[in-house]
Amino acid sequence: MTHVRRAANLTELATLVDAATGPVIVSGTDLVAHTAVLRHLATSPVGPTVALVLTDPPAPGQAVVREERGQVVDAGPDGRLDGGQTGVFGGALRVGRDDLPALAAAARAAVAGTPIAGTDPAAVAATPPAAGPEAAGSAVDRLFTGLTALGTLTFAHRVRLLVAHRVAGPTGLAAAEAAVAAVDEDRAELRLSVKEKDDFFTTFFVSTWSPYVTKASAKLGLTPTGVTAISVLFAAVAAVLFGVGGRPALVTGAVLLYLGFVLDCVDGQLARYTRHFSAWGGWLDTMADRAKEYLVYAGLGYGATAAGFRYGWALAVAAMTLQTVRHMTDTWYGVLHDEAARRPKAVGGGSGGIGDRLNAASTRVQADTGSLSYWLKRTVVFPIGERWALIALTVALFGPLVSLVAVLTWGVLAFAYTGALRTLRARWMWVPVLDTVDATLHRDDGPIAARFPALRPMGPLTLAVLGALGPAALLVAAGLRVRADDDAGGLAWATPVALLVLLVAALGAGAAHNGPLDWLVPAALRAGEYLFAIAAGVVGGAPAWVVFGYVFVLTLHHYDLTARLEKRQAAPPLHSATLGWEGRSAVLAVAAFAGFAGIAMATLGAYLLVVFVGSVVLAWVVLPARARRGVGVPAGGEVHQPG
Repeated sequence: MTHVRRAANLTELATLVDAATGPVIVSGTDLVAHTAVLRHLATSPVGPTVALVLTDPPAPGQAVVREERGQVVDAGPDGRLDGGQTGVFGGALRVGRDDLPALAAAARAAVAGTPIAGTDPAAVAATPPAAGPEAAGSAVDRLFTGLTALGTLTFAHRVRLLVAHRVAGPTGLAAAEAAVAAVDEDRAELRLSVKEKDDFFTTFFVSTWSPYVTKASAKLGLTPTGVTAISVLFAAVAAVLFGVGGRPALVTGAVLLYLGFVLDCVDGQLARYTRHFSAWGGWLDTMADRAKEYLVYAGLGYGATAAGFRYGWALAVAAMTLQTVRHMTDTWYGVLHDEAARRPKAVGGGSGGIGDRLNAASTRVQADTGSLSYWLKRTVVFPIGERWALIALTVALFGPLVSLVAVLTWGVLAFAYTGALRTLRARWMWVPVLDTVDATLHRDDGPIAARFPALRPMGPLTLAVLGALGPAALLVAAGLRVRADDDAGGLAWATPVALLVLLVAALGAGAAHNGPLDWLVPAALRAGEYLFAIAAGVVGGAPAWVVFGYVFVLTLHHYDLTARLEKRQAAPPLHSATLGWEGRSAVLAVAAFAGFAGIAMATLGAYLLVVFVGSVVLAWVVLPARARRGVGVPAGGEVHQPG
C-alpha cells in the first residue's frame, strides 16, 4: 500500500522518514507534471535514490545540479557550481530505504542551519515553513542539496516528451497545466519506452516499428519475461537452421534472428511502457542476450563444419571467447567511469594529457547526437544490434563460415580500438574500482588462489597477463600440430607446465587492486582460463563441440557475476562450489595429462551447469520465498510532501 503524507516542515518530514520502512518519494508543492513523471521516478530502475532533473532555468531558492553519466555529482544554489550545472532540481526525488537515514539527517541539518560538508552555509539556512511556493521549493531544494552533500549516490531522472515544471504563481500554474493537457500521456509513454540513445541499426531498423509490437504485447497481457522467452526461442530456431544449411534454411534463420532481436528490444520497451521492472527481469535479460548469441555461434560453427570446413567449431569457440572477454572489459570500464563520475576531483588531476584530450573529444562526439562522428563512434565498437545484423546478412548471403569470419574480424578490430582508447583514458582518470567491491568474487578465485602468497610489487594485472601467456602458448603449439595432422596429444606433458604458468595469476589474489588499469584483471583472468580450457581440450582430444559447450557454461557463470554486479545483487548462493578459475583449470590439466580430457570436460561442465541452475533457483525463488515468510515485506513505499 502507498501512503501519502503532507509534512508541514522539514522537522516533520524527518520524523516521517524515521518511521518509513520502504522507499520514500519527496515532492515540493510547486511541481506541476504528468502523473507519469512521478510514476517513472517511483519505478526508475537505475538506482535506489533518484532525483527529478529539469532543463528549466532555476528560480530563486532552487538548486542546480551537475551530472556525470546519469549521476548527480554536485548540487547547490544557482551560481555555486560556477556555470558547470547541467540542469535544475525538479523538486521531487525518490530515496531508497538504505538512504533514508541520510535523508533524515539532511532534513534536520537544513532546519538547524548546520552546514554540511561541501555545501554553502546559505544553502542550509532555515526557511519559515509553509510561506508559499517559493519557500516550499526552497525547503525541498535545501533538503536535496544536503542529501547530495552527504555523499548519497543519486541518479538523475530526466523528463522527455512529458511535462514537468516548477511554478511560482498563478500565471505559471496556468501555463504548466495547459502544457500538461496538450500532451497525450499514453502516446508519450509509448515513445518513451524506446531508448533515447541507441545504436545505429537498432535506431533505424528496429525502433522505428518496435513500439507497435510493444503496444500489442501490452494489450495481449504479455510480460517482459514472456517476450524474452519468445526471443530466445526465435534465436534457438535460427541457430538450428544455420546448422541445417541450405539457402532457404539460412535465409529463414536470418529473418528469425532479426525478429528475435526486435523482440529483444521489445522486452525492454515493454518493461518501460508498463513500468514492470525487477532485479530478476534485468538479470534474465542480460543472461538471455548472451545465451542467444552463443547459441547462434554454435549453430554457425556446426553449419560451417557440416559444410566441409574443418575449423568451424574452432571459429565459434573463438568468437564466443572474444565476445565474453570484450564484455568483461565493457562491464568494468563502465564501473570505472561511474566511479570517476562520483569522484570528479580525482579525474581532474591529469588535465592536459592525452587521456584528458580523449575524454574531452569523446564528450563532444557524444553530445553531437545524430552527427556522422556520433554514429561512427557508436557503430565501430560493434554493439549487439550490429553484431546480429552482420550475422543475419552474411549468413543469408554467403553462409555460416563467412558469418563467423566477419564477426571475428570486426570483433577483433573493435576490441583493439576500444581497448587502446580506454586504456589511455583510464590511466588519465586513475580511479581504482576493483577495491570498491569484493575482488575475490569478481576475480572468481577459488580455494587454491586463496592460499597463494601475494606478489604485490608486480601488481595483479601484470600477473594475470603473464598467467595467460602459458595457456596461449600451449594452444598455439597444439593448433600447429593439429593443422599439420600431427597428434596434439604429444603435448600432454606441457599441460601441467601451462597450468603452473597460469597459476602465476593467483599471486595477485591477495594484492591491492587499486592500479589505474586493474579494472582489466577480470577480463585477463577470463582470457587465461578460457585459453587453458581450449588448449587442454585440443591436447586431450576432446570433441570440438564439447569444448564449445564447456566454455559456454563458463561464460554463463561469469556473466552471472557481472549481471549481479550491474544489478547490485549479492554473490551467487553456490559460488563456493564452482571451484574457482584455478581449481577448474587444475582438474582439466590432470585430465588432459591422463588422456581423458573429453570425459572430464563434459563432466565438469555438467557439474558447473547444475551448480549454476541451483544458484539461480536459490537466489531468485527459494531465498526470496523464505524472506517473505520470515519478514513482512511492504508492498510499496511512502510519499511525503513538505508543505
